[in-house]
Parts: sequence; structure tokens; C-alpha cells
Amino acid sequence: MPPPPDLPIPQLPIWEALPGLKAALSTHSAAVLVAPPGAGKTTVVPLELLDEPWVAGRRIVVLEPRRLAARAAAERMAATLGEPVGQRVGFRVRMQSRVSAATRIEVVTEGVFTRQILADPELAGVACVIFDEFHERSLDADLGLALARDAQGLLREDLRILVMSATIDGAAVARLLNDSPVIESLGRAHPVTTHYLGRDDSLRLEDRAVRAIDRALVEQSGGVLVFLPGQGEILRTVERLGERLRDRTVEVAPLYGVLDPRDQDRAIAPPPPGKRKVVLATSIAETSLTIQGVRVVIDSGQARVPRFDPASGLTRLATIRVSRAAANQRRGRAGRTEPGVCYRLWDEAETRALPAFADPEILDADLSGLALDLARWGAKDPGALAFLDPPPAAAFAEARALLVRLEALSDDGVLTPHGRALADIPLPPRLAHMVLKAAETGQAPRAARIAALVVERNLGGRDVDLRHRLDAFARDRSPRAGDARALAERWANLTGRAGKGEPLSDGLLLAYAYPERIARARGPQGEFQLVSGRGAFVEPTDALAREAWLAVAELGGRERRDRILLAAPIEEGELLTAFAHQLTTEDRLEESGGGRLRAKRLTRLGRLTVRETVDDNPDPTLIAAALAERVRAEGVAALPLGPAAMALRQRLAFLRAGDRAWPDVSDAALAARLDDWLTPLLTGVRSLAALKPDALEGALRSLVPWDLQPRLDAEAPARWTAPTGNSFAIDYGAEAGPLVEVRVQEVYGLGQHPTVAGTPLTLSLLSPAHRPVQTTKDLPGFWKGSWKDVRADMRGRYPRHLWPEDPASAEPTARAKPRGT
Repeated sequence: MPPPPDLPIPQLPIWEALPGLKAALSTHSAAVLVAPPGAGKTTVVPLELLDEPWVAGRRIVVLEPRRLAARAAAERMAATLGEPVGQRVGFRVRMQSRVSAATRIEVVTEGVFTRQILADPELAGVACVIFDEFHERSLDADLGLALARDAQGLLREDLRILVMSATIDGAAVARLLNDSPVIESLGRAHPVTTHYLGRDDSLRLEDRAVRAIDRALVEQSGGVLVFLPGQGEILRTVERLGERLRDRTVEVAPLYGVLDPRDQDRAIAPPPPGKRKVVLATSIAETSLTIQGVRVVIDSGQARVPRFDPASGLTRLATIRVSRAAANQRRGRAGRTEPGVCYRLWDEAETRALPAFADPEILDADLSGLALDLARWGAKDPGALAFLDPPPAAAFAEARALLVRLEALSDDGVLTPHGRALADIPLPPRLAHMVLKAAETGQAPRAARIAALVVERNLGGRDVDLRHRLDAFARDRSPRAGDARALAERWANLTGRAGKGEPLSDGLLLAYAYPERIARARGPQGEFQLVSGRGAFVEPTDALAREAWLAVAELGGRERRDRILLAAPIEEGELLTAFAHQLTTEDRLEESGGGRLRAKRLTRLGRLTVRETVDDNPDPTLIAAALAERVRAEGVAALPLGPAAMALRQRLAFLRAGDRAWPDVSDAALAARLDDWLTPLLTGVRSLAALKPDALEGALRSLVPWDLQPRLDAEAPARWTAPTGNSFAIDYGAEAGPLVEVRVQEVYGLGQHPTVAGTPLTLSLLSPAHRPVQTTKDLPGFWKGSWKDVRADMRGRYPRHLWPEDPASAEPTARAKPRGT
């Protein structure tokens, strides 16, 4: 279908590739078309395929990554046919639709296609699905291709799939499509001269952009397209240009995703006669669109992309360096219609360090919507479908766990009736769940409008308070707001419910969607803590800063502390009722100011304390249980074990080393058997410090079996009696074995070394001043050996004490010599 001769359509490079493409699709069910930006693939290929025999009067569906691109492509193709949009060429995007019974080419966004194929897996009446700009690798595009490929293999052998891209690895996609043919169009891009302006980190990005714009307007002719990472940078650049731009022939036009469609259309339209246009755009302008009159590109080298954080459950917008492929795409915009110029706001050497391609969204996205769509398709495991990059297993498992919490999936991954109803609403699973819960009390319309505010950024303004945002949304008479209200009404109607009941607050509705973002005030005004434990804040001057509880819909900011961007107050009573099944209770004892124990019961939602009650006279049973729990947590060291109890444990440990019949009294074993020996002592006690050491020793002794009780003192006596008749405590915990410290004079006359349970007793022999003299396990050997040297030393130090030459036959004594002897 060549363009009508009366239309001024240039002979685009893609025309040279059309014969090969048509031949491939006539004999294959799939093909890959690789063509550079500006080749004309988006607006020429669908028209050229329309009269192919295999189309047979059916529709061609063209997928575009963005609403603006979908509308622009449909309008261009309709103009080529000399018709208004909605006749043979139409489009469907989230908030607009222009199709009719006559529509043969339907341009849709990738998310819309996913809804279409889930509702009609056979794609009745569709001859071909074209995935345009597939190199952007959005999650919806990857899922749409996997579903289309599955439908083609199981239900529609005659369905054609065409993947078109500018920079993708065509061979990899071809392998995914059963080694389908790859057609390449070399294109005829005009030369583009590149200037590197360097990176001046002392200036804000928008100031560097303005400086480059000033230079470009002086040095070059034609329109200027400036790539900036996001809306904030664009608006600040617009403000700075307004302050310094004096040339009335220059028109400044912002271009970003949430801009009203009429303003988007003005940005991409040709400038009025005698004027130049400066378009400030996000990556929305990288592909698909041809902005008339542009021959100069200024590239910041940055883009803002969503990054899902599984730890917090948040999808954050991250500013990243663009890939080399994206930088080349942006540069190529300057040479679409004539030779152009590209100014890059970085150094030339940095280009080599850029990644070759951007990561596909499926590797960094919230996969809950994907998991729900796969469950609706009947695929529990994503491995059953053909993905160019399969979803990460851990992220997919977390997504399924969320759907189980939302009651959308059973524990074994089967779609529940609630999940089926949830999947019928074209919203993220959390928000669809909120709308369905609201429908039970007849509040689906209000919940649907809340959902619209969440998915359509800046709709209703930028007020943090959801109530104010809803009021502004209701008053907004812009086309975008009107389309959003109509869309919300359709979402509400899809619930099919008209329940009645006590109205739910806006905060509770949000909490149903984001239970982990319920927040409680803490510390200075404006500071909050989320259920997850993370901190978040609103400005202290904001009215929400005075609320005790908030339900948060949107957060942004740093990794450790988030700014609350959209929230509504919620009452404590609502939380206790609505989330009763998620509440946990914790009883703990604490000391009051006077040292008395009191019981505190904490009711928690996640890491937040929802309610706290105090009892100054707690039940003795509760005290006993809490004290036992403290010992379990802190160990036996928390008990006031006296010397006797500690010595008993050492004696039993010594005996157990030789005979496992004796009880294990290690810290771990005692903690595991608290109920056997400690719990009976805790009745009526208000603190562990109140336990008597003698009682603890008796409790430990009770662990010794009755038949071993008589052997305890016989085999491991607590004390040893010296020849003088004095007894000394035996240290069974000594490193060298059972040990006794005794003055050397008290063992005179002892010719045989003492033992305990067959083990030589270690004697630490002391001087009269109780200083160590010798340690031995062989007393007779000591008498015969080194005693001579010890005796000489002792006689000099302690002349009033007896130091016999033969201590083995001497009388033991605990006294010094009488005076005068």
C-alpha cells in the first residue's frame, strides 16, 4: 500500500526492506526487522502489510512502548491514508481509545495488549501482532511476546508475529521465535557532528543544559531537542530559560509522560512559521517519534528509570547513565531529516564506559502483575513460556507471596475467585485489591479515583494529603483529568458489586493496597515509622505531620529515609478491626520507677506498636513465664547462682565426662530443661534476683537421677580432708582437673597421692602466706625430688615454721613452731 501520490511522503529507507519482509512473513509465522531510527518502520510497515494475502481482511495490532508514541503513530498512518484516526487506523491507550468497526490497524500500548490477549487468548480477528521498538525491553513487551508466542503455538498457527527494533540483537530474538528470519534495513541517516562539552559537576544539570542551549541557538540553525532525565529537571530548565531567553522567535516546549496529551502534541508539532523550537524531553523522545524541524540534539546522558526494591516493597525512580545504544538513538534524532549536530554533556572518554544496552525491565521490576497475569494464563511457572530473559526466581517468588497475602492466589499458586476478579481490573494487583475491597461497601468509585491518582503521576496536583488531591482531581476540567475520571468509572464498574456498609476512610482504603506502608508518628513532628520499620517523613508544616497514623500510597527519596509523597490519615481503631488477623501480641515485664515489676502487653502490626496496656499487679503465672523466657533469652548467667550451685555444676560436669549417665548441666542443656528444674521456683517470685542461691542449688541437684544421688558425694565429694583434719573445697572446674589449694605443712605425713573418682587430685601447695609453692599430681615424687630446694627456700622465708627433711614421715600441722623453739 504505497502512499497516495497527493501526500508529501518522502521515500523512506524502509521501502528497500519491504520485499524481503513480505516474503518472510508469507512463509514464516514470525520475523524480526532491524531498522535504524528514522527508517520509517513504525508508520510504513503496518500499512504495507495490510493487503498481504495472509492478512485476509483481519486486523493488525501494533504495540508501542508509550501512549504518546501510540497516538502519534496512529495519527501519522491515518494521515497517510487521508483519513481521521479511528477509521482504518485507530489506537487504544490507557485513557483514550479511537477505534471503530472499520479499524484494520490498531496501535496499542504494550500493557493494553496484555489485557487483550488475556481476555482473548486466540486473538480472534487478528492476523499479525507487531512489537515495535522492542529494544526498550519493557516488562509488558516481554510478557506480551511470551503470551503471543504461546498462543501461536497452542491456538493460532496462522498468527504472525513481527518484532521491530533499532538496536536489539536480532539473532537472539529470532532464536526465541523458532529461528525466524531476520531482515535488516540499513537506512539513510544524515551525518551528525558530535561535540563533547564535558561534565562540570559544580553546576546543576539544568544550568549545564541551559548553557548548552544558549550555545546551540547561537552556533546552529533549526530546532533543538534536549534530553533530560525527568520532569523536575525539565521544569527547572524551562524556568531558567524563561528568565534569560530574550529571543521571541524561540519557543520552549516540555515533553514528558504525564503531560496533558494536547501539550504533548504541541511539543512534537512543527514550529510556527518564523520560529525555532526547543523541546525539553525525557527518554520518551528517544524512539518512535519524529519531532519536526529538529536538527540539534543536546544529551544529558541520563535517564530516570523505575527500580524495584524487594526489601522495602517500593519501586523507586533511579537516575542512571544511559546505555551506548540509547545515546546513539538520541544522537540519531539530529539527523533524521538533514545533517545535524549533537552536543553531549560529558567527556568523550566516558562514552566507552557506558553499558552497551540497558537492562531489561523484567530484571528489576515488581513482578506481582506478571505473576498474576501468568496465573490467569494458567502458567504457574514462568519457565513454561518463552522469555528472552526469564524473571529472577527470588523476585518472582516474592511476587507470588504478595498475591497470596492479597488472597489472589492459593498457597499452591492457583488463581482464586478473588484473584480472577482482581485480574479483570486493569490495575496493579494492590490497587485492584483496594478497589474490590471498597466495592464491598459501595465505595468502588472513590477507590477507583484513588487508584487513578496513584497510577497517573501528579494528577490532582502535588499535595501530599490524598483528600486534597481527590478534591483537586474532582475540580480539574482538563482533558487529561476528564479521561482519568472516565477510566476510574470503568474500573469501578468492572467490580460488578454494589455493596452497602459503613464507609471506609481513604486511609483504610490505601492501607488495603499497601499494608506495609502504614505509618505511626514518632519523635519530632513530621517523622513516622512504617510497618516495615523504615523511617519516613513529611514536612513539619504539613497538616499530615500532626496525625498519629498515616496510610502511605507513595514514597520517594533515599534508601534509609523516605519522603511521604501521598498519604491519608487512618484511625487506630480501623487498624485494629481491619487488620486483626495480622496483629501479634507480646507480653513483657519491666521494672517501674520503684523497682516493682509490672506487665506490659504490646499489640503490634509488623514493627509498629498499635496498642499498649500496663498492669502494675501482673498475674504471678505471667511473671513466672516472663522470667523463664528471660532466662531462655539471656542464658543461665541471668540467674543468681551461688558458689555452691556453681560448684555442683562443675562436679556433675566432671562426672559426666566419664559417664554419660550423669545429667548434662551445661548452659544450653539447662536452658532447654527450665521447666524441669527452674519453673517450680518462679511461682510467687517478682524477679530473678529474688531467687535464693540454696534453692537454685537444690533445684540443680534434683536433676540427678535418684539412683545416682548416693554416688554423687562419694565419687565427686565437694571437699577434701587433709591429714590435719581440715577440709578444703575441690575445684572441679580447674583446667588440669579437680584441684585443691592447701598449705604444704598440712600434707606432711601423706605418703600416697589422693584421688577423686580414680583421678589424681591436683594439689596446689601453698606457703604459710598462702602463696603458690608447687603444683603436683605426684606428692611422693615431690617429697623425694624438688622438696629439697623448696625446703631451703621456705626455711629462709618462714623460719618459725617446721620444714622437715623427710616430710613424708613428719607430723602434719597447721601451726607455726611455738615461740622459743
